[in-house]
Amino acid sequence: MPSQTNEAALESHIENAFLADGYEAGNPANFDSHFAIDTEVFWRFLEATQPKELDKLSSQHNWRRMVLERLDRKIKSDGILSVLKKGLSIDNAHLTLLYRAPYNDLNPEVIQLFKSNIFTITRQVHYSVGEPHKSVDMVLSINGLPIATFELKNPWTGQNVNHARKQYCNDRDPRETLFQFRRCLVHFAVDPDLVFMATKIDGAKTFFLPFNKGYKFGKGNPPNMLGHKTAYLWEEVLTRLSLTNIIEHFSKEVVEKDPKTKKKTRKLYFPRYHQLDVVRKILAHAKANGVGNSYLIQHSAGSGKSNSITWLAYQLIELYNQAGATNIFDSVIVVTDRKVLDKQIRDNIKQFAEVKNIVAPAFSSRELRENLEKGKKLIITTVQKFPFIVEGIEDLSERNFAVLIDEAHSSQSGRAADQMNTSLGEREEEEEMDWQDKILAAMKGRRMNANASYFAFTATPKPATLEKFGTQDRDGKFNPFHLYSMRQAIEEGFILDILANYTTYKSYYKIHKSIEDNPIFDKSKAQRKLKAFVESHPDTIEAKAKVMVDHFISSVWQKKKLKGKAKAMVVTQSINSAIRYFFAIRKELNERNMPFGALVAFSGDKTVDGVKHTEDSLNGFPGGEIAEKFKLDDYKILVVANKFQTGFDEPLLHTMYVDKRLQGVMAVQTLSRLNRCNDKMGKKDTFVLDFFNSVEEIKNAFDPFYTATSLSEPTDVNVLHDIKEQLDFTGVYEWDEVEAFNKLFFEEAEADQLSPILDTVVERFEEDLDDDEKIDFKIKAKQFVKIYSQVASIIPFENMEWEMLHWFLKFLIPKLKVKNPEDDQIDDLLNSIDLSTYGLQRNKLGAKIELDSEESELPPQNPNVRGVHGEPEEDPLDEIIKVFNERHFDGWDATPEEQKIKLINIAQHVVNNPKYAEQVANNPDQQNSELALKKLIKLAVNSERKRELDLYKSYANDKAFERTFDSTIARLLTHFSTQEIHDLAAGR
Repeated sequence: MPSQTNEAALESHIENAFLADGYEAGNPANFDSHFAIDTEVFWRFLEATQPKELDKLSSQHNWRRMVLERLDRKIKSDGILSVLKKGLSIDNAHLTLLYRAPYNDLNPEVIQLFKSNIFTITRQVHYSVGEPHKSVDMVLSINGLPIATFELKNPWTGQNVNHARKQYCNDRDPRETLFQFRRCLVHFAVDPDLVFMATKIDGAKTFFLPFNKGYKFGKGNPPNMLGHKTAYLWEEVLTRLSLTNIIEHFSKEVVEKDPKTKKKTRKLYFPRYHQLDVVRKILAHAKANGVGNSYLIQHSAGSGKSNSITWLAYQLIELYNQAGATNIFDSVIVVTDRKVLDKQIRDNIKQFAEVKNIVAPAFSSRELRENLEKGKKLIITTVQKFPFIVEGIEDLSERNFAVLIDEAHSSQSGRAADQMNTSLGEREEEEEMDWQDKILAAMKGRRMNANASYFAFTATPKPATLEKFGTQDRDGKFNPFHLYSMRQAIEEGFILDILANYTTYKSYYKIHKSIEDNPIFDKSKAQRKLKAFVESHPDTIEAKAKVMVDHFISSVWQKKKLKGKAKAMVVTQSINSAIRYFFAIRKELNERNMPFGALVAFSGDKTVDGVKHTEDSLNGFPGGEIAEKFKLDDYKILVVANKFQTGFDEPLLHTMYVDKRLQGVMAVQTLSRLNRCNDKMGKKDTFVLDFFNSVEEIKNAFDPFYTATSLSEPTDVNVLHDIKEQLDFTGVYEWDEVEAFNKLFFEEAEADQLSPILDTVVERFEEDLDDDEKIDFKIKAKQFVKIYSQVASIIPFENMEWEMLHWFLKFLIPKLKVKNPEDDQIDDLLNSIDLSTYGLQRNKLGAKIELDSEESELPPQNPNVRGVHGEPEEDPLDEIIKVFNERHFDGWDATPEEQKIKLINIAQHVVNNPKYAEQVANNPDQQNSELALKKLIKLAVNSERKRELDLYKSYANDKAFERTFDSTIARLLTHFSTQEIHDLAAGR
């Protein structure tokens, strides 16, 4: 019988590999497409592992549905990753949804709990509610929760991985639950040769990343003598232990803020293959060989070095020795050449760290020792302070360190870098030293410390760097420990090939002359221009500036490169020439009435033609703002002298004019400023016009580095779970501080014993949070205190953590100072945050007494935790109208605005009734209060019978309409006070 080579055969092969690893074969019939969950596995897992927690919920009517709805809401709001890591809090129960992988073999209970997880691989899963015939090839789940989806193709049947990618883009609706953003961690397009992944299905905008090993320093995968080239995906990456490790230590969700619009967007990260590979190989080597080793990681631009460093740093903190008893490293030190990266890495670490406040800066050996004594595990410093760290490592010989050195942001630190250079004897006009020079200078004359391991990340290692940090082979050569080459990055589309459109000064004129078709242009004019430029002295900057401006206007700006937002950099030989270029370019732009200008960047000051100049005086604003100002449409050309030649990451940079000798590493680092992709702006190419270097010289410089070198109705108090989670996550307070404060407070300690605890937290609040984060924390803290104090007396169970946090925050809040741009509105903002949420609590508490199928159909309310600059919430009244319409108002002949007026009118009738205050608003008996409210609503509808006949008929004849109408009026009265109802009725 011939071989089976179709997609079904590939499915079977992959399924069998998963089954061999301990997965179960899932039954697609058990997949609930509405909730996107394998319900049979989900309940089987919980019943086997957490029966006591389920017992806390099982007395409630339709409790299983309640759990699924709460779970669905939490995934929509927090994402699958957060739910897997934190579990699900519902009423007084907490459900663990993933048991963590064991760090070692010392705790049999942890090992057994991990084994109780149910991993399933399910084929042909019908995921659509509206189109039940549609299916996805495979779904990988843990305890019933989907983690990854697969679309498989087999080239032997005429389709490949690109068809799978198109299927996700064109035929997988991101509105379907399974494909909603943050519902699954990752979606794979797979064939026997290649793998691509996406973390967000977004129609035609779906962005796929290659998930391949690379082959011969380029894209693709090497031949696999034991099977398909892509077998590593199911045999290595997605095994039970590996996948759990990825969930715990690699996958992360971040919120990024646009510096100009301040708009926040969420991104979900799943490690690319080379990131996963380098971190795991380093950890394995360090575990096997201990402290005292050096590692050179040569990863090209576009490789995601910042994430790789974060993942490695966090896992090195928790790395145990071979016996699994002690940590190999006491502290991890991250060295960077840009101070702002301090907060960036701290924010990255927060995505992983369960113990807060483990991150601290260290700019001296004293600070290093102090932070160690405080138990800080991750310490961040800059290259400029690295000599102090080297000394500190030597002094603390009883401690072990991991030192991670990041080169990705070199030479953007301005005067701080100048001071370092001056101390090392650098003259003004010489090249600014890059990170490798600074590190090596600091370590000069010192042996590598036996109590430290060094991990150096670079795309362009110098010979001395290779010798210091590389791995020596049998032939005596020094090689990188791990490689992600420039070639692979280019072929995989992560950076642009800047050498694909590299033009020298002389050849530019040949091209310019041959393609010019303007009838005004003539040969004699061309010859005069050519002679003026080619035969002029190299220092005739004014002439070259005209060439640059002419090219930029005609070939970049007028051609609307990058949708008209493309920018250029002019690389000059010295500060003197940079200043002259700046004046010449500015003059040319002004004479041509261009709607944009130029900027200049250099360090220190320089006197030219008897006038002292600085960045500030020439640009008209502080030098530290150049990078951000350059993003604006007001500026298109940046003239630089040494600064911004390395480490400057601006995806709008398209063109570079070079008038400076570039050699070796400096050539690669300088020209690589252009290689950042910008798919959003359609950046497909770059352009270099070089007045100084030959093509052969640039080729020689690049050669060594090219290859190797997501609830129908929220439960009553769960919003408090959510607020507490987010407050805890900030790391502003530690839980032992909350407990210590409560112990002293309830033992009636003097106030001076309470203040130190609060003052420590306030200091952390001031130092660790920016202005927006401070306002956000204070809003959530006030929201928690107010809601808890209002519902604590009627919560049907006790939660000691809520009680303690309530008292702690009650005394902390007055000490928290925030800077708000609208100072006169801050009190109103903080005092009004709980209206809708408290209403949510009251509604469900009332509904809980009447647990029946009709009550469970109450429309959902907005469960969002309040904060600053979050997603804008709809006006509560508008949202009520919207929900009402979606339920039962399809037959009511009135516009939403008319409905709003009628609902407010009925609500006003109710609150005007003398019985309202006594029988409803102030009635401690919740059930009698609701019965009384229904009677008052019915009286109000009857009183409006003549004016609102359609409403009266629907209310009198349709029980479902009556129930929904009553609950909507109840919601109105919950959201708004009596006075606010009157104000709404009056149109105020």
